[in-house]
Amino acid sequence: MTKVDVLTAGETMMALRATGPVRLGSGFTTSVAGAESNVAIGLSRLGHTAAWAGRVGDDEAGHLVTRTLRAEGVDVSAVRRDGAAPTGLIMFEQRLPDVTRVRYLRDGSAGSRLDPADVAGLPAEPRIVHLTGITPALSASCREAVTALCGLARARGARISLDVNHRARLWTREAAAEALAPLAAAADLVIASPDELALVDPGGDPDGDPDGDPDGDPARIAARLLDGGATEVVVKDGGGARSFTAGGTRTVPAHRVRPVDSVGAGDGFVAGYLSGVLDGLDAGERLRRAHTVGAFAVLSRGDWEGLPFRDELELIGLPEGAALR
Repeated sequence: MTKVDVLTAGETMMALRATGPVRLGSGFTTSVAGAESNVAIGLSRLGHTAAWAGRVGDDEAGHLVTRTLRAEGVDVSAVRRDGAAPTGLIMFEQRLPDVTRVRYLRDGSAGSRLDPADVAGLPAEPRIVHLTGITPALSASCREAVTALCGLARARGARISLDVNHRARLWTREAAAEALAPLAAAADLVIASPDELALVDPGGDPDGDPDGDPDGDPARIAARLLDGGATEVVVKDGGGARSFTAGGTRTVPAHRVRPVDSVGAGDGFVAGYLSGVLDGLDAGERLRRAHTVGAFAVLSRGDWEGLPFRDELELIGLPEGAALR
């Protein structure tokens, strides 16, 4: 069995990025995109071993997905080709400098047909199994597959990482809370925005009614998750991030940069954070690396194309206009 640092699973789609207004007949550049595979690429570039599992169609878009991930050093040996469904598509249109319209064409896609059998015999022995709240939103079989993957992680002695990553267009907050709260309860590391954290609050409902935490206070929700078995809860907001552990709370501000494309920032943050975990960094340094990788992500167009290699991490700290000669 192959040992890897991180194993993740989900849907990766063919990405079409418009070069102008779509309704005027824009051209497109082609790539791939998916939250879990973005994280896997980020980790691979930072020198870790990463594997991604999922389904793609037996089509050219599916070949693009596996070819791209393989070229980025991600193990795709567990990917299944589905001859009965196409690879999903995602289309980006940056209509204004700071406004990107995203459209998904993934209903009935191969990725949405992931099921427990697809993860039952994965040929990897991971240190961390990373999941997101996107995959269980895609279908009932995807929810079952993610639950099965949690069981596999425990059986193989791996830590479980969950990025809540709530997508309101995929399901209601109530449905998301019902599916994601058990995943958060099983996770060692939970990563979320304050709003997302309320979805997995062990003490209340997703809207923070009086039966739970009426204020939706992240510190109190994090404390309940820690009491339930998590070892760390990371809460992201626009200006920085906080790490809650039994040993205390660490807060680190985000880098101040001028974003070129905000898509992929969260996945970059997660890749940087998991890299810090794998390297044994303390909470403050983990947050700093997460912010650094997230900053790289927003300074280039694309979901993952601008993610840094390990020898580039210090570039963010250089003075504006610096030239390396």
